[in-house]
Amino acid sequence: MKGILPRAALAVLSLLAAAPALAQVAAGDSEADEAPVAEKASAEAKVKVESVKFLSADGKNMINGYVFTAEGGTGRKPAIVMEHGRGGAYSSLADGVYNADTLSSRHKMWGRLWARRGYVAIMVDDFGPLGYPQGFGRFTYNSRPAELDEVTNRPLHAYGALKYLKTRSDVDPRRIGLMGWSNGGSLTLAAMANDKPEGIKAAGFQAGVAFYPGCGLKNRFDRTGYKPYNPVLLMIGTGDAEVSPTLCERLVSHSRSSKGDIEIVLYKDAEHSFDTPTKSRQSVPANAAAKDDAIARTLSFFDEKLKPRP
Repeated sequence: MKGILPRAALAVLSLLAAAPALAQVAAGDSEADEAPVAEKASAEAKVKVESVKFLSADGKNMINGYVFTAEGGTGRKPAIVMEHGRGGAYSSLADGVYNADTLSSRHKMWGRLWARRGYVAIMVDDFGPLGYPQGFGRFTYNSRPAELDEVTNRPLHAYGALKYLKTRSDVDPRRIGLMGWSNGGSLTLAAMANDKPEGIKAAGFQAGVAFYPGCGLKNRFDRTGYKPYNPVLLMIGTGDAEVSPTLCERLVSHSRSSKGDIEIVLYKDAEHSFDTPTKSRQSVPANAAAKDDAIARTLSFFDEKLKPRP
């Protein structure tokens, strides 16, 4: 055990080749956005956000993306694909305006953080182009359209973002990671499952981080077991009321017993969306402690996996 809480092992999901949809409880993403905890203006001014579009790996859908980069600097950088949860990419205060300015406070925070750390980060909005920019509320899992399935379809959008990043002159195509929150965390597990063709795995994501995912993954790995093709880190709070920490512990434990390169960090009493930088969310001590530790772990994890050794 390391860190501020017990560390165990976890397991993740799989995606890409459309597989039969089995049963799972949805991963929620309750983020009633509000005024975020203040950031230093000087740090924010160093980051620019570019709106882009790219083709999903399904070859059919054009997807929205918001690319965060730091001003100045040269050469190719590591990159991160970021995937939102069921609440969508935007703030609940967007009021019908969906663009870089109205991204949620959590997504802006992480995008700026990666840019300032020397990465290129792309925030993917795959709900908007398919007609659901406002996202979904709780208890809507079974009524969401199949094209937004986080195990079979949304991972294709992530691979589309990966392909797009590889075309950029400021990105090192060999050093790209994937991270997601809640439903996007489930997407991350599925996208990095070892059931992909060898060519996809060889050119795929080098590492993944899943924040408080739903770990049922539609029962897709119940028979075969879950193993990621590259390292995965999963973080979840024991006080999460939207997804099951126990199910994630089980997934990771089974995966590690089969030599899966996956790790789980459990944050005592932390809630769903514990890293959302709003005053109400961060006024809960367990959330604030989890957020600080999770940020440090995530940065260290991707630095180790994606940045070149001296």
